Amino acid sequence: MARWNRGVIRVREIETLDLPVLAPYRTLRQQADHYRDRLFVAEGDKVVRRLLETDLTIVSVLMPAEFLEGLRPGLEARPEAIDVFLVPRKELEALTGFELYQGLLACARMPEPMPLDVVIARAPRPRFLVAADTIANAENMGAMVRNAVAFGAGGLLIGETCVNPYMRRSVRTSMGALFQLPIVEVVSMVDALRELKRHGFRCVAAHPHTDRRLLPDAMLGGDCCVVLGSEGKGLTPEVLEACDEWVSVPMQAGVDSLNVGAAGAVFFYEVWRQRRAQG
Repeated sequence: MARWNRGVIRVREIETLDLPVLAPYRTLRQQADHYRDRLFVAEGDKVVRRLLETDLTIVSVLMPAEFLEGLRPGLEARPEAIDVFLVPRKELEALTGFELYQGLLACARMPEPMPLDVVIARAPRPRFLVAADTIANAENMGAMVRNAVAFGAGGLLIGETCVNPYMRRSVRTSMGALFQLPIVEVVSMVDALRELKRHGFRCVAAHPHTDRRLLPDAMLGGDCCVVLGSEGKGLTPEVLEACDEWVSVPMQAGVDSLNVGAAGAVFFYEVWRQRRAQG
């Protein structure tokens, strides 16, 4: 039975997830389709509530009926019409493959990627950007994004070999911090780094396999871009050569690298620390 209200939210009780409009939720693991259609799925109470506070376009929300009244004020404050589907919890658990304690899913449109020159112009000075290359794990990407926002990054460059940060697990791991971070989808990371250098940025490669410079000795107080790669193979030789310097985190013997989320947090904190010391 359908039940539609007169406000900006259209509420419908359903017993099955087979409706065509629910296709993005049924294809949670087919992220290439979502990327093509510029859609993403946000999962969890905090992430969905943070999504409601953004200016991103929300298409629909999927949840058990008992969550509706608590979420209604945020939904009704939105400018767009949103389809709200109320579904039994067991159906949602079957959909995601695990027990949903938070029980909320939302489908929204990805923002259009921003041109690099716009991100550069909008970044507060001294400007601090992050570049991600060869990162294939969505949860690592989400952790890195969350850390970048926490320490004041003004934008994120996504390399052509990188996982999209709007994959479901990345959005969830970022805890919605992704919604605050301007994204540049670059065609060539090497060309993008060269463009940054023309604008006065120092491009610093987070590279564990180097003894050229340790992180405490790096100069990160001015305009800079920290470039991160996968913890397995790291950055490509071409991207490394495009950077101004290679910097590693000092670690105990026997540990050759950190997870990229952890390495990002250490680098971003050092950027923040140096700038705070400068006043």
